[in-house]
Amino acid sequence: MACSLLLDYPEEDMTEEVAQVRAELGSLPRAVAASIEEFCAAAESMGVRASQEHYVRTFDHQRRCALYLSYFVEGDTRGRGQAILAFREIMQRAGFEQVGNELPDYVPVCLEFAALDDSGTGEELVASHREGLEVVRSALTDSGSHYARLLDALLMILPSPSRDTVATVRRLISQGPPTELVGLGMPGVGAPVPDPLNVQPVPVGFKER
Repeated sequence: MACSLLLDYPEEDMTEEVAQVRAELGSLPRAVAASIEEFCAAAESMGVRASQEHYVRTFDHQRRCALYLSYFVEGDTRGRGQAILAFREIMQRAGFEQVGNELPDYVPVCLEFAALDDSGTGEELVASHREGLEVVRSALTDSGSHYARLLDALLMILPSPSRDTVATVRRLISQGPPTELVGLGMPGVGAPVPDPLNVQPVPVGFKER
């Protein structure tokens, strides 16, 4: 949940959110807490306005930093729409319905789902997209962004990657996701992309069904 809150766009109440997260760091493994604390210190030092500018510059204009998990599996292809729909259906089957306006494969949405879902489905969903998260961490680390500390923390608590996962990460870093010119853009780069299946985006946050 801490990573879900802090990976979302920093609003005017960013300082309060950072304080809320810090109050819970003592309950986390030491290395995980240390990485999140590094992010919190950097965000506080930067301030809200500069954090907002950095967020847009980082996540909205760099494809390798896209916070939409289906992008790293499907890229800009027709399959992207089916993948987005699959995320939504998984959450609904687990008894959750979004109440905000982000796509369901948005990393903060997936992490919030994982934090609230007692069945373990949310954790499995996030872990099954480790490849994309590793690519984002690599890009954030290369660019010197303090957001890399949040990905460090998140990946510490996921199962260790398999050889196939490591190979996929290397391929994605060197070649990028699949590409197919079907008139689709990519959420997080420039203007938000409409849902490819014309399914209306559902809100950030959840209410139990």
